[in-house]
Amino acid sequence: MGRYQQAIQETRIAGSWAGERWRAITRASHFAALALRPRAFCGEFEREVMLMSDMKIGFNRPKLTGNELEYIRQSLEQAHLSGDGAFTKRCHAWLERRLGAPQALLTHSCTAALEMAALLTNVGPGDEVIMPSYTFVSTANAFVLRGAVPVFVDIRPDTLNIDERLIEASITPRTRAICVVHYAGVACEMDAICAIAARHGLAVIEDAAQALMSAYRGRPLGTFGALSAFSFHETKNLISGEGGALVVNDPDLITRAEIIREKGTNRTRFLRGEVNKYSWVDVGSSYLPSDMLAAFLLAQFENAERLDEERHALWNAYHEALAPLEERGLLRRPVIPAECRHNAHLYYVLARTARERNALIAHLRTNGIQAPFHYVPLHTAPAGRRLSRAAGELPVTTDLSARLLRLPMWYGLGAGAGQVVEAVQDFFRTASSRAAATTGYAASRASALNLAWVPSTSDEVHTNAT
Repeated sequence: MGRYQQAIQETRIAGSWAGERWRAITRASHFAALALRPRAFCGEFEREVMLMSDMKIGFNRPKLTGNELEYIRQSLEQAHLSGDGAFTKRCHAWLERRLGAPQALLTHSCTAALEMAALLTNVGPGDEVIMPSYTFVSTANAFVLRGAVPVFVDIRPDTLNIDERLIEASITPRTRAICVVHYAGVACEMDAICAIAARHGLAVIEDAAQALMSAYRGRPLGTFGALSAFSFHETKNLISGEGGALVVNDPDLITRAEIIREKGTNRTRFLRGEVNKYSWVDVGSSYLPSDMLAAFLLAQFENAERLDEERHALWNAYHEALAPLEERGLLRRPVIPAECRHNAHLYYVLARTARERNALIAHLRTNGIQAPFHYVPLHTAPAGRRLSRAAGELPVTTDLSARLLRLPMWYGLGAGAGQVVEAVQDFFRTASSRAAATTGYAASRASALNLAWVPSTSDEVHTNAT
């Protein structure tokens, strides 16, 4: 048995736990054998990912383009494994060119990029930052770490983005910034938000974790605020496992961004030969990713257009197939405003009630399909109640978050998308039959007892659009 076959076989006998399989796949003793056949290994890797899951169709599956291991091998041969190596620089150049931004800096996560943004905007104890509650916890944590208070504003019922009409009423003398989140890669109403920020002298920060390759009125998301943060987590469209980037659109912040990213030192200037030694000049931390992660990411960047086309094809297939259910009032599909170019990051549906959403998730699970809900609103979380404040009751956030579920969305899902749609359709067929049977039984019992029977308006599983 060759070394390559031995490496793959050991991944298969490593046990059912995903961590054991991954460790077997990446054992140093097998790396050379695997790296010699990177394209073949990519196929084996993707098959192993599916074996790691108990689900026939998992929610997410990392996509390898074929060059990841080759680039990692090149990184090893160049003997530069720490941050800001050749592959990192190539990723920076790709992002700057793609976005038309003056500076892009890779970080080890989008969370790290947001923390850098908080430092660069100088928010401190008692300052307030306006943001949606329907977001990942890192959006808030980045500012809470500086002593600031997140102020949660309700979301729009169409895009689930922050409702720009509610922002101005939430501004106080302590407000320092507005942090928008482009949910599902669909743009917030950036013209209105930037105008509000300009009137009140506030910084705009874009949490664009889900929004690479999306645009608003033809302009890339991540280029509206002074600062923006992107994610390359394995669930995103372009990935490095873990990873992120800070994009600096304000030229006045470029030098300080480099300093904060390099532990508060001017080491970057030293490496460019601009100073003869480097030292501690500001606050900062270690935000650089390994150049091996950048090597992986570059392979993804180079295939961005093809991956984008594949993702849109899947998104559009879901959207078309589920249209009849929306027309019957059984669910709601995503809304994409005309001025937005989205990146097909998520495909979600909104059920009519929380109970129906949970029942649909359970139904899909029994069919081997993983379809999770999304964020628990931050204003309802224990830390959110303690460390932030909400601008009102946030009824739209509370309602929609309880009714949303996400469908599997990954490259290569192919015919699996049809199985997902069929399972969703089957749920509503079954629910309608069950409700009809219940209605008929209740009516017959009422007739036998000589009672008037009226269908309950509080039934959780509806059979029509009302």
